Amino acid sequence: MLKDKQAVSGLQKAGQHSGQCAQHRGHGCGQSQMACALTYKACLLGHSAFYVRLSQLLEQIKQARGDGSYGKLTRRLLKMDLLVLDDWGLVSLKVEQQRELLELIEERYQRRSTVVSSQVPVGRWHELMSDPTLADAILDRLIHNAYQIDLGGDSMRKHYANLQESEK
Repeated sequence: MLKDKQAVSGLQKAGQHSGQCAQHRGHGCGQSQMACALTYKACLLGHSAFYVRLSQLLEQIKQARGDGSYGKLTRRLLKMDLLVLDDWGLVSLKVEQQRELLELIEERYQRRSTVVSSQVPVGRWHELMSDPTLADAILDRLIHNAYQIDLGGDSMRKHYANLQESEK
């Protein structure tokens, strides 16, 4: 695993080449904040970027399939220089969701950058998917050339609660 600063530095070149990043650690350690910060930094550098929770994205895809706007949604997602998927692994993925995700990730692979943020260690992501063949395909494309950032420390919410308590 790379040191966090090396990985973040490498991600600054997101618009120059495709790449992936997987970050994980226990709840409240700043994964979502870091995912938002990477999205913001990409925008500041002039890149297109889209941050979304995985569950929301899968719901948007489901709705787009139903109302006929699926093509428009996927074109928009495929054009983004950076796609940030937050809260990976909060729920297990059904087979249809895995297919949708594979389609998106396959089209972005080695063309655009994708960041995945999760509380679940990368080594356990396979367990979160019901179809092992689809899981292999998805994870091969996500993890193969990915920077992996392991955020450490206690829950930020706990830290802020302790600060507020000490101010009283």
